[in-house]
Amino acid sequence: MDPDAAQATRIPGRWQRLFAFRRIRRGFESPSYLLKWLFLSTLIGIVAGVGAIVFYAAIRFANTWLLEGIVGYVPPSSGGEGSSAIMPFWSSARPWLLPVVTTLGGLLAGIIVFTWAPEAEGHGTDAAIKAFHEGTTIRARIPLIKLVASAITIGSGGSAGREGPAAQISAGFGSILARMLKLDAQDSRIALATGVGAGIGAIFRAPLGGAILAAEILYKDDLEIEALIPALIASIVGYSIFGSWSGWNPIFSTPGNLAFTSPPQLLYYIVIGVLCGLIGRLYARGFYGITAIFHRIQIPKWLKPAFGGLLVGLMGLVIPQSIGMGYGWVQVSMGAGLLTLPLWILLLLPFAKILATSLTVGSGGSGGIFGPGMVIGAMVGALVWRLSYHMLPGLPPTAGPFVIVAMMALFGGIAHAPLAIMLMVAEMTGNLSLLAPAMIAVSIASIIVGRDSIYKSQVNTRADSPAHRLQLSFPLLSTLAVRQALMPLTVHFSARQTVTEAEQMLTDEVVSGAPVLDEQDNLQGVLTLADIQRVPLDQREQRTIEETMNREVLTLNPDETLDEALERLTSSRVSWAPVIENTTLTTGQPVMGVITAANIARLYRETLTKDARRMRGIVEGTVMIEAKIEPGTHLIGCPLREAQLPKECLVVSIRRDGELIFPRGGSVMQAGDTVTFLVSPQGEERLQHYLGEKVLVTQ
Repeated sequence: MDPDAAQATRIPGRWQRLFAFRRIRRGFESPSYLLKWLFLSTLIGIVAGVGAIVFYAAIRFANTWLLEGIVGYVPPSSGGEGSSAIMPFWSSARPWLLPVVTTLGGLLAGIIVFTWAPEAEGHGTDAAIKAFHEGTTIRARIPLIKLVASAITIGSGGSAGREGPAAQISAGFGSILARMLKLDAQDSRIALATGVGAGIGAIFRAPLGGAILAAEILYKDDLEIEALIPALIASIVGYSIFGSWSGWNPIFSTPGNLAFTSPPQLLYYIVIGVLCGLIGRLYARGFYGITAIFHRIQIPKWLKPAFGGLLVGLMGLVIPQSIGMGYGWVQVSMGAGLLTLPLWILLLLPFAKILATSLTVGSGGSGGIFGPGMVIGAMVGALVWRLSYHMLPGLPPTAGPFVIVAMMALFGGIAHAPLAIMLMVAEMTGNLSLLAPAMIAVSIASIIVGRDSIYKSQVNTRADSPAHRLQLSFPLLSTLAVRQALMPLTVHFSARQTVTEAEQMLTDEVVSGAPVLDEQDNLQGVLTLADIQRVPLDQREQRTIEETMNREVLTLNPDETLDEALERLTSSRVSWAPVIENTTLTTGQPVMGVITAANIARLYRETLTKDARRMRGIVEGTVMIEAKIEPGTHLIGCPLREAQLPKECLVVSIRRDGELIFPRGGSVMQAGDTVTFLVSPQGEERLQHYLGEKVLVTQ
């Protein structure tokens, strides 16, 4: 080969690495699903495992220097993490310094978070859920800031857990990886959810529960099933790495055989389910109530965690069991050590832990809320056993079964993740034999909790998530009014007619029901075939419609949107409804017509076809780009007519706080807006250059 040619083809090492990375990135445009996620999930799992090790070590380091070093207090630890004896708090070297240490920890965490990454405040998991639904990315600095701030908060005695930071660290890497490989929006969300499951599964040594949590925690009533396989892979990789360093024992060691063998004990588990449901609701409402109070306090944000830390430290002087993560006290409650705790401590501890966690995390401190939830639930179970001890028959010999089931019930209900939490607690305790009573308790707790949630960014179902709105909903219906789908009355009844006459009229017109009108054609009620079928055959000729009709009528207003109308029809389980002007009065008004689900569907198809024809000529040969306007962007506050956008692009829509805005020349962009552009291929690069680095661009 010609030496000159060889020299010309020789590429510097850094460019070789760049080209190799580009080849990897291009490979993700059309690989098989399993191959793609095997690679991505393994990377996310490796970071989750290493991140869990670093985070765990950072907590131990902070705890050694702050709580143990300054105060001289060593709280008990769980069996799987080097169980230690109970140390009376007031035998500490300097117990009066506890408020100083918790205040200092809150101050340091507040300065770190609000200086470099304000979005790292709070419990982390909810931020990851919000990022999944809204399609936002997690900045590269967030994992590191979250790790340091959370380690300081927990290590100084703040009442917080490890799950939120671990989830946000791994989810942050998933988000970074998605940007590096330029994954599409759906895969980016899957990578983020995978990180949540891997981080939690690793640090709690619960890989199966962590993986299922990744799919379950995003919704109240649904699953992100596409995240399940990637999360399983990442979670087991992360667990393997963390376990190789920390050991393979479950977090909690359980005494003796805790198998469920006595059906009469189900009565106790029913009581546990009720109490966990009630206290779970208190946990969620109390946490967000105190968070709202801190938001209203007019002091610098970075000072608020210090104020919360001060209050937690003062609480700790009275109830030291309320500070820190509290896993050691869960371990104590499972064995004979429970009887050494004063009863008044057990009575107050669930509420004290709720207050301490709300003050720590709700003030802007950094830490999780899963761990405190475990402690709160455990204390509820321990209290039920303690109050029943020596008084009621059929109790297990230790409080262990009650403690385990109560942990599952309280957080499984309030997190709307019953399956994942049951499996996680089972893995954390190394005990699967209590799942039967746990299902009873978790079901009852979930019913009592209702729609309350400890994760406010959860949505009900995939159809309610912006991530799936275009796939599972009908956004076009929100632009159409009921009057556009209104159908004239083809049949209606008089109250004096017989049921037989009504049945014949409905059969002739092939409809399932019709309104009942008075002499002035005002609505009196409705009569359906279902109403008629409830009348015995031999009474239909004598029975009048007035005696049979339904006066509780679903009515619609002509100015309601069709998506609202369809939702009301489906939730009421009816296929049609009369339309009147004033729906506050369901009867006594003229009927303008009727609306049916079938007619809504017909109008939707017609409008969609018409719009598709109209748009075909516009979008052919163009690229659609979405841009998230971040704080500090030069576009903020600038009217569109003055924005000097490239001439090859058109602003199609602006999404602001869940509302879709169709812009005009005077429309002004704000921070947080998601702007949709239609641009020619030639102008795409110019538009991205114009938007700048502070604007997140997706296609």
